[in-house]
Amino acid sequence: MKTDGREPVDIEPGIYEHFKGQRYEVFGTAKHSETEEVFISYRTLYGDHSSWVRPIEMFTEHVERDGYSGPRFRRVGPSS
Repeated sequence: MKTDGREPVDIEPGIYEHFKGQRYEVFGTAKHSETEEVFISYRTLYGDHSSWVRPIEMFTEHVERDGYSGPRFRRVGPSS
């Protein structure tokens, strides 16, 4: 999914799995106050459960690495 980082993209809140196997809870999108760039707000479901934001174009990009070809994150279910 290509985006300029400011286009509205529908990211459903829930549990997502990173292509490396770790799981995250996605809360939704947030905009940068100055640039209006769209970010995904999420937290880890392991370790310290820290919160993060990632540019939407990076969150939704296609990855090809170590024999894997697919989305960086994929939704696996609703938040608990």
